[in-house]
Amino acid sequence: MFEDDLLNKINKKMSGLSKGQKRLASFILEHYDQAAFMTASKLGKIAGVSESTVVRFATEMGFDGYPKMQNELSNLIKTKLTATQRMIVSDEQMSKSNKDVLTNILENDIERIKSTLGMLDKNVFEECVEKILNAKKVYIIGVRSANSLSTFLAFYLNIMIDNVVYVNSSTATEMFEQIFRINKEDVLIGISFPRYSRRTIKSMEYAFSKNATTIAITDSEYSPLVNFATNSLIARSDMISFIDSLVAPLSVINALLVAISVAKKDEMITTLENLENIWSEYQVYNYKQSENFF
Repeated sequence: MFEDDLLNKINKKMSGLSKGQKRLASFILEHYDQAAFMTASKLGKIAGVSESTVVRFATEMGFDGYPKMQNELSNLIKTKLTATQRMIVSDEQMSKSNKDVLTNILENDIERIKSTLGMLDKNVFEECVEKILNAKKVYIIGVRSANSLSTFLAFYLNIMIDNVVYVNSSTATEMFEQIFRINKEDVLIGISFPRYSRRTIKSMEYAFSKNATTIAITDSEYSPLVNFATNSLIARSDMISFIDSLVAPLSVINALLVAISVAKKDEMITTLENLENIWSEYQVYNYKQSENFF
């Protein structure tokens, strides 16, 4: 992963840096969690160097300007910070805002969805829909915070197609027991965000080795899931305190489900009519007669 290489790159180039750049490099290595949220001017001031030194340092590290390096620092902290550190960093960022928590969070989530729409390749999205529709079996894996997304996807996809396998287990061994028959006719959808689940990565790697189609729903092209993905759907996920914002990934999953339902429109109408009869007969929902309201 490129993010993992960033600090190593700084260490490798340290001896060839100027005195001021070395001072800046040392600060970033020790305080990358803070540097990720600083402007070039602020970072220079804190590290004791000029703003131009910060800009030159970013170029020296191979970036096309400081904002690109800052973006990589932001990606880095997603995978490096502990839950406690995430809480502290987030609290510092929130305290700098003059907005209340509700406004701050909702406005940021709106921006994440807009950003995701701009990043997504619609041709890749359509290809994923097609592969899911044509798969012999569709395996869905998402653990920890991503479990809510995988459960949601599996619930609705199971209504549309009858070949869904929701991989639900607490150990890697049990997960492999559920997917060990996967082959080139199948699709595995892996969902994970920083700090990425090792179980999901390993499951993706195994499915990829068996020539199955693997679809990653993750936050970045540098995500470890992408290394073992036939197709990747990138959706922004940022940390909110120790909590992950999964609004944009959920929107992408909603789009997947709607696209699949549209492709199976006639069949879905029949399915839903049958389900409505079952739900009514077995009182799945709280149906009330009109007279109960008077």
